[in-house]
Amino acid sequence: MRCVEQVVGAVGNPRLAPLAGGGALGRGRRHAALRTDALHVRHVREGAATTASRAPISPDVVRAMSLDLFFDYLGVRLNGERAADRRAVINWIFPDLDRRYVLNLENCALTYLADRQSEGADATVALDRAVLDRLVLRELSAADAVQRGMVHVTGDAGKLIELFDLLDDFRLMFDVVEPRRLPPSGDL
Repeated sequence: MRCVEQVVGAVGNPRLAPLAGGGALGRGRRHAALRTDALHVRHVREGAATTASRAPISPDVVRAMSLDLFFDYLGVRLNGERAADRRAVINWIFPDLDRRYVLNLENCALTYLADRQSEGADATVALDRAVLDRLVLRELSAADAVQRGMVHVTGDAGKLIELFDLLDDFRLMFDVVEPRRLPPSGDL
């Protein structure tokens, strides 16, 4: 780590600039350790790389998911803190696949049962799988889908909208380790 601190401190010091890797930080390094150090220095100087705002998952992955895996995925994305006092039972009907599910939101967790429906559900949602894919990919909001007639809801449509509002979008890049920052003076 001391080496990295020295390299980070070399930024802005012409005498030590070769240590910092110049403008092409990490590029052209033949030795893996030097390349790794140079990329670590970039991370320390500039922070984690940012990516354009988009859905937290690839469209190809969403389309390849089975419905069981899809409901598991929703459970992973559920923000437990925001869902702490929420309860909902939602029946799902997929006419294009001839499948039915019941989803339960309770105790900060999502659970589901395949090929079942609840008589006491807050809402029953009927939609095609392609529409579900668009909802998850954030190409379409739940409210817009209901308004356009792409999703048919009987019961409390607010429960469906609330469910999608409780889902987290994960950042694709993040700091694994927060490095110690050096003073801006550049002195070693």
